[in-house]
Amino acid sequence: MGESIQILEVSSFLPLPSSLPVLPTFVLIYLQTLRVAVDWVQGMDFSCLRKKQHVLGKILIATFFAAVCVFMLKLSPRFSSRSVFAKHESGVTHVLVTGGAGYIGSHAVLRLLKDSYRVTIVDNLSRGNIGAVKILQKLFPQPGRLHFVCADLGDARAIDQIFTQNAFDAVMHFAAVAYVGESTLEPLRYYHNITANTLVVLEAMAKHRVKTLIYSSTCATYGEPETMPITEKTPQFPINPYGKAKKMAEDMILDFSRTTNMAVMILRYFNVIGSDPEGRLGEAPRPELREHGRISGACFDAARGIIPGLKVKGTDYPTPDGTCIRDYIDVTDLVDAHVKALDKARPKNVGIYNVGTGKGRSVKEFVEACKKATGVNIKVEHLARRPGDYAEVYSDPSKIHHELNWTAKYTDLEKSLRVAWRWQKTHRNGYAS
Repeated sequence: MGESIQILEVSSFLPLPSSLPVLPTFVLIYLQTLRVAVDWVQGMDFSCLRKKQHVLGKILIATFFAAVCVFMLKLSPRFSSRSVFAKHESGVTHVLVTGGAGYIGSHAVLRLLKDSYRVTIVDNLSRGNIGAVKILQKLFPQPGRLHFVCADLGDARAIDQIFTQNAFDAVMHFAAVAYVGESTLEPLRYYHNITANTLVVLEAMAKHRVKTLIYSSTCATYGEPETMPITEKTPQFPINPYGKAKKMAEDMILDFSRTTNMAVMILRYFNVIGSDPEGRLGEAPRPELREHGRISGACFDAARGIIPGLKVKGTDYPTPDGTCIRDYIDVTDLVDAHVKALDKARPKNVGIYNVGTGKGRSVKEFVEACKKATGVNIKVEHLARRPGDYAEVYSDPSKIHHELNWTAKYTDLEKSLRVAWRWQKTHRNGYAS
């Protein structure tokens, strides 16, 4: 029998306007899918009505269950917490923190979260610690506060995808290898990791119209100036690959900023010490990097007996006691400077600031303060100078004080070391403890 069958369009019974706020999400999904399914079945040639109805019934049952699954997924906290990162929200500043699992980066994330920022960490964990991220997640478990992505800044495609999936308002760019001695041994690694990766970040910011950058730079870009203290106008003549790579990154940022309405803050900071005063975070470098690490880490390792003693490299510098002079800045003060820079960042404006105490301390003074902080009479071995080091470096922080209202508060060297030592004693294996 060649009887023709007419199926009326679902839309003639269920018109679907663009907005139906009363109906649940899964109902809307179901109705839209139903409409598509009926249109598809209408276009098929069946020999009998029963077979046609059988196929349509199966489609409707399948689409109903699919719609319910989608609806339940959207209700789940995991789905919801991730989705908020993909949209801008009035009154909420979403900051991408590169290197946020590292020593300085994790402390910056802690401060940002305490100040109610929304944070996404991107870190490849080559030198960062997933343990630090877990602590931050435990401290701030609320949906929409903290998001971690394990990715390498050298992977331009991955970084572009991260920017596509997140609505960033600003970037704090910490991620970098950062050991002067190591940079003289592996210069290409430093140029790639610091300079080339910064280019990837800038390209992603340009493509996705992220307008604010807080860049973590270093006093190593100045090299060995003829006069002290160092001001922001001191000529930059870096003498090691670490400082050179950072200066090249700065130059790229400045050149790019001249063609855009970006808000840029470049913070050149000095030797970082200390840890979170409440003992939640600390410094935990990879064991294989101890030889290149900060002097504070070496002092603590010697105090704990991990290494037999402290190696002081260079005792014949033109300084009062023959050892290098440095400006030691507490990490809590440092992240405070970053947050103040973020708050003061303005479109079409570039701010460059030294972040230090304004007071130089010799390595010998540092070692004596570490002995008092730890209560251990650390054995000291004097060796030849380390390649790429300079005799004396300390800052003039006047500009950042006047323009950002920032002043270092944690300036007692022994006290900062004592705070860091408390964390080290309870974390003998770093974040694995």
